[in-house]
Amino acid sequence: MSNKMATRDAYGKALLDLGRENPDVVALDADLAKSTKSLEFGKAFPNRFFDMGVAEANMIGTAAGLAAAGKIPFCSSFAVFASGRAFDQVRNSVAYSAQNVKIGASHAGITVGEDGGSHQSVEDIALMRALPNMTVFVPADAVETAGAVRAAAAINGPVYIRLGRMAVPVLHEDGFEFVPGKAVTLRDGLDAALIATGIMVATALQAADMLAAKGIKVRVLDVHTIKPLDVEAVIKAAVETGALVTAEEHSVIGGLGSAVAEVLVENYPVPMKRVGIADRFGESGAPAELLEKHGLTAGALADAVREVIGRKG
Repeated sequence: MSNKMATRDAYGKALLDLGRENPDVVALDADLAKSTKSLEFGKAFPNRFFDMGVAEANMIGTAAGLAAAGKIPFCSSFAVFASGRAFDQVRNSVAYSAQNVKIGASHAGITVGEDGGSHQSVEDIALMRALPNMTVFVPADAVETAGAVRAAAAINGPVYIRLGRMAVPVLHEDGFEFVPGKAVTLRDGLDAALIATGIMVATALQAADMLAAKGIKVRVLDVHTIKPLDVEAVIKAAVETGALVTAEEHSVIGGLGSAVAEVLVENYPVPMKRVGIADRFGESGAPAELLEKHGLTAGALADAVREVIGRKG
């Protein structure tokens, strides 16, 4: 995990590569192309790139029209705007109509840092997973991001891809197969399971190493697809380990933790703890400091695992 890259950077590269291969791919941005990394696509394909200005709702509506005309539009903006400011258009023009629109939502979560709570989207997964027809990807690293972009282009329907600003460890080797809706087992163990998504996958691996040093063997599941969730993998982890901890850089309400809890309560209830942002907004600060303040650290995850193990049986 020595190499690092922000998933937004990987998104920009993957989008450019996809544009070279498929002339039907078009890109739209809302005055943030330099930050979302769609700018390189725009430089390479100026006739297939549309900067809509500070008008996210218009961007989504235009993308729906392009999709109806047979194009594969990728819309890029900050997650707080793509999911919040344009929610009505995402709901009615894209999801309700099952239009083939892809949303690359960058700068998600509290690791936006100094931009503060107004720009730190901690509710976007909840909004997007509640929409019928919407697929939701939250890649953990650059390799998964490239896979998510290609998978999104291959899916005939709306896709939301959650991306980050901060550089994160590259966990997967080149050649990794990204399969939508299938969790990836990165560590095996029977004492408990850590189910993580996005930037918290690397943190979960660190926590697993800490626990292994104390003789506690923890399974680590990398859930890059929140919807459709890998229900089979969740139930298997519950049956075989008897205790689960979820980890996400998102509110504990409506995200990965909620999705896993829904599966457990209907199929195989076991002790569980959700680690994420409490029911609150973010705030301005350095990303590392914010992660520490909100308990999104390897140490906090290790403590949560010990807690749920203590509640077993």
